[in-house]
Amino acid sequence: MPSDSHKFPPGPVMAVLLGCLALAVLAASASGAVFIPWGSFPRLLWGRPQAGEALLHSVLVDIRLPRVVFSAVAGSALAATGAAMQALFRNPLAEPGLVGISAGAALGAVCAIVMTAGGFVAVGAAAFLGSLLATMLAYAIGRRYSGAAGLLLAGIAINTMAGSAIGVFTFLADDVQLRDLTFWSLGSLAAADWTTVGWLAPWTALLLAYLCRQWRVLNALLLGQREAAHLGFDLAAVRRRLIVVTALIVGPLVAVTGGIGFVGLVVPHLMRMLLGAHHRRLLPASVAAGALVLVLADWLARIVVTPAELPIGLVTSLVGGPFFFWLLWRGRGAAP
Repeated sequence: MPSDSHKFPPGPVMAVLLGCLALAVLAASASGAVFIPWGSFPRLLWGRPQAGEALLHSVLVDIRLPRVVFSAVAGSALAATGAAMQALFRNPLAEPGLVGISAGAALGAVCAIVMTAGGFVAVGAAAFLGSLLATMLAYAIGRRYSGAAGLLLAGIAINTMAGSAIGVFTFLADDVQLRDLTFWSLGSLAAADWTTVGWLAPWTALLLAYLCRQWRVLNALLLGQREAAHLGFDLAAVRRRLIVVTALIVGPLVAVTGGIGFVGLVVPHLMRMLLGAHHRRLLPASVAAGALVLVLADWLARIVVTPAELPIGLVTSLVGGPFFFWLLWRGRGAAP
């Protein structure tokens, strides 16, 4: 099992993360093209808005809050699945995109944007189906090889083929569809509303709870496949189960958010530096930290160029890329 040695006790770290998340939610809900004073939040949410506050009420309740809540849900999902993939493949660069899950979801979404009238139902269903098909293809190829190498090779092939197919659909798209594809590929949370949150938040929370309960087998995998098998774990079943769960989490989210990179890579590394590699602590901390990171990233995307907004994928890449390179340069990119 991984060592229990860690730099900070998990309780205070989680308290700090949750406290910072609460402050980030307040700041993100208040800031933007229309500023909403914190003192008016209780009245706008639960009381009777005063005269002239109808706009503030609409902005807060109908636009800001669902977007902030959804950014927290998406960030927690990306970070937790990244931590699980890194343990599953014993590879510090692993994330859902490594085995083609994100690429399959992206291909399904792009196909729906170009070939149908679009809309959340069509794009979401296509992305979900694409992630599942990519997962099944990766598993069918990967099972022909021992260990995780087959899945990794399958992921490379799936990512390449999906990228080529996305290029074809981009070529076939008209001007309106091409604009939608461009902004979708850069990542955005602008499509989030209470309907989206109502569907995806409970689904994601349920699957994340299941993922966090897999901390024992993830700890065992850190010791190596032979050692994990000696401890009584059916590695083929574990690998199949975890990859399918990851696809079920990531596929629907990618349909809404588009391409958001580096959250699933950087956040688990940061939490591992603070708490160690024990997944009983690492997974819940990654959930909280991922939510915090994406809420802050979306906040920055909305306030840097107000009244316009930057694609959130650009923000996470501009911040996460150099930071991850620094981690690797410092030697923190060792296998988990």
